[in-house]
Amino acid sequence: MDQVAPEPRARALRPVQRSRLYEQLVERLLALVDELDLRPGQRLPPERELASSLGVSRASVRQALVVLEVQGLVEVRQGEGAVLLENRSTSAVLSAAKAHTRRLQEVIEAREALEVKLAALAAQRRTEDDLVAIDRALERMEADVERGDRGLEGDERFHRAVTAAARSALLADLMTEISSAIKESRIESLSQPDRPRQSLASHRRIAEAIRAGDAGGAAEAMGEHIRLVSDVAILRDKS
Repeated sequence: MDQVAPEPRARALRPVQRSRLYEQLVERLLALVDELDLRPGQRLPPERELASSLGVSRASVRQALVVLEVQGLVEVRQGEGAVLLENRSTSAVLSAAKAHTRRLQEVIEAREALEVKLAALAAQRRTEDDLVAIDRALERMEADVERGDRGLEGDERFHRAVTAAARSALLADLMTEISSAIKESRIESLSQPDRPRQSLASHRRIAEAIRAGDAGGAAEAMGEHIRLVSDVAILRDKS
């Protein structure tokens, strides 16, 4: 008698072992995409359902989804969940994830070296137009965070406005050189629980110092901000 094949989601959605958890979860999520034959634009199952089927916390599922989002495979949309953008082989995804993890600490160090100086210069050189741009970025991020979003665009606008206010073409060029890596770290950071609100409050402290023309205070506030956003799950959990 022929055996009946298991339901498609049964193979991917089986409880995972604890070692190298995020890698295993990434493997399972990619297997699920294949088994469900998902196409770009289609949604993955909700986080709660994934967590229950895989026998892990929603935070662990969210971390694995962030790994995929950083690589541009999915987009996590407010109210919709994770939407598939494209698919790649599991080996390629895991290799890129490991490279991202190794690179992340260096990106954080580069941001601290560049952006602390940029904040100090912005406090010394900002114009009224620069302050308006900084305020608008804060308003955009606040609006996004209030509706439950992560505030990615407002965050990017804020740091871009501070860079512009510093009036340093070379430092701005260096920031552009690492902009894609910064975008990855931004997604990583703002996906942490309560991080968007913490980051917004941190931005406001930087903005206040810049408005006051306090170069030392702006530099200190930016340094504290970079240390805040560098606390991400993938660096805490290297298992």
